[in-house]
Amino acid sequence: MQRSAYIAAGLLIVIGAIFVGQGLGILRGSSFMVGDPRWAVIGAVFVVLGALLGWRARGQRRAG
Repeated sequence: MQRSAYIAAGLLIVIGAIFVGQGLGILRGSSFMVGDPRWAVIGAVFVVLGALLGWRARGQRRAG
């Protein structure tokens, strides 16, 4: 269960970082997301959720 939480946390952080990069126009391409600040906000939320999930999984490891 713990490994799954770490994998999910990592994926959320990586996907969120990609969304932030595209939303801010740092990552260029032909996507509808490029240059749209809404995607930067959504990406930041993903990064925070991933960090919280990883932190929670780490806390459960210590307790259990």
